[in-house]
Amino acid sequence: MQPKRLEKFHAVVNRRQPDITVVLENVTDMHNIGAVIRSADSVGIGEVYILNTDAHLQTKFVKIGKRTSMGSGKWVDAHYFTDAEACFEKLRSKYGKVLGAMLGEQGGDFHHLDLTEPVALFFGNEHRGVSTASQPLLDGIFLIPQVGMAESLNVSVACAVTLYEAFRQRNAKGFYDEPFRLSTDERVALFNVYYERHKARDRRSVKAWKND
Repeated sequence: MQPKRLEKFHAVVNRRQPDITVVLENVTDMHNIGAVIRSADSVGIGEVYILNTDAHLQTKFVKIGKRTSMGSGKWVDAHYFTDAEACFEKLRSKYGKVLGAMLGEQGGDFHHLDLTEPVALFFGNEHRGVSTASQPLLDGIFLIPQVGMAESLNVSVACAVTLYEAFRQRNAKGFYDEPFRLSTDERVALFNVYYERHKARDRRSVKAWKND
């Protein structure tokens, strides 16, 4: 591996944020999923969750093409669930609370969220939003304010906007500087994982296998 590539690996690993993630529920367009993974990687998120409760979306795995994620799927782990309660249980055990993006006046402006705290950010289907089954499981909701004719943003855009607000808040608090969020041992382990993936040079599509 070239020294410049090694330096890039160390820089990425050092800035990974272990206490924030994204959840996509019943998102049907693989381009949207790939775009979200790319955005997650860009702000230091190392894993995302895919929850498919709709029967027609449920398979043994979700295939995430390298073209849609621009290769970021190789560096961001995807966990796939078909059972909402199992997914929420996993999320709460690691991230504490789950906040959902929803339309309507009941949700607070996302700029007022403290995204420096551990959190899983939940985004629903492109057309229906967060399912009625998952809504009661959320710990809170938020909205992205808009002043145009369109009532909603594309799910991948909504996710990117929210993640960069999280990046802004975390960067202001020095979360991407030393001391890093991962311990030395955790950073070494993650570097080794990335190094092995780099050596494998796997050109196939990334697959997220069902967790439940």
